[in-house]
Amino acid sequence: MVNSDCTGNRRVDEVELSEAGTVVPLKGYGFIKVFKIVALNGDIDYWPTNDLQMNALQRLQFAEFEWVIEEYHRGLKQCCGVEKAQVRSSRPQRHHIGLAIRAFLRLENHWFNTGISWYEAKISIVREAVRSYLASPWLTLLPTA
Repeated sequence: MVNSDCTGNRRVDEVELSEAGTVVPLKGYGFIKVFKIVALNGDIDYWPTNDLQMNALQRLQFAEFEWVIEEYHRGLKQCCGVEKAQVRSSRPQRHHIGLAIRAFLRLENHWFNTGISWYEAKISIVREAVRSYLASPWLTLLPTA
């Protein structure tokens, strides 16, 4: 809720904002700068910041950083299973997260050195493990009566 024209608090999407950023008072906080981003397909996003001196170019740089962080989280979740810790207590969760980050960094380093993506590297590890097991299985299921 912002009060851009001293007529009372209104939702951000009801206020006239520019892509270069508009300084408005935020209810319960103080002044912020809000950028209105209109996508090519017509979708509208709002990008608020407490840095009143930020310009559109700086906002664009931070948006690029944001995308890199999103890619990192996606890789960490999809390739390293960071969210799949089946423990409740905090210490094992921290250990799992730390090992998932370590695995991701190894995948990232492998990608930089070889050009092989995270997904290709992960699937090649899984394929080789399955191939190795099928060549000499060490566990068998007993038939049920």
